[in-house]
Amino acid sequence: MELSLKEVFEASKSVLSEIVSLPDPDFRLEQVEFKKDQKIWEVVISFLVANKNKPVGITPITFSFPVERVYKRLKIDENKEVLGIYMFSEVG
Repeated sequence: MELSLKEVFEASKSVLSEIVSLPDPDFRLEQVEFKKDQKIWEVVISFLVANKNKPVGITPITFSFPVERVYKRLKIDENKEVLGIYMFSEVG
């Protein structure tokens, strides 16, 4: 079964929605690749989460944003099942 990009994105959002606490996490499809040999989709989704980082020390600019964008890599099979959710870094 071949999935459309919309189906892959919706499957990703559905799983990630369970771990996001913001009412509007602004999910974005950042990267997608179909691995024919494994019959899986590798997807990178970004979304907003509450920013829990606190400023350290005294700085000239002492503000912080209430949210931050995080990126997750997912593997999804042809049945729209998420096989894994991984940390994502642009390095490597």
